[in-house]
Amino acid sequence: MKPLLYLGDEVSAAGFRLAGVAVRVAAAGGEAAAFAAARAEAGLLLVGADCAARLPAGVLAAAIAAGEPPLVVLPARPGEPPAGDPAADVRRLLGLLS
Repeated sequence: MKPLLYLGDEVSAAGFRLAGVAVRVAAAGGEAAAFAAARAEAGLLLVGADCAARLPAGVLAAAIAAGEPPLVVLPARPGEPPAGDPAADVRRLLGLLS
């Protein structure tokens, strides 16, 4: 049985790896080759939105139309984590800071 496979950025790949998913991180400029290899290897392919956006025109559409393996483009993470010290925010909310 072919594995569930994630192709995308390193940060998201780390999370998927912790969940037991096989992962591949595409190097800048090597997305098309990584995508082709992942398609050959995966039973279900999850592709990060940023990686999908860097694929050559038509490659993603052709892969989705082929339907083998099933392919899902995952949406990008919304924004960056907020700046600041979360501990200070909690203290302020609890009234421990003036």
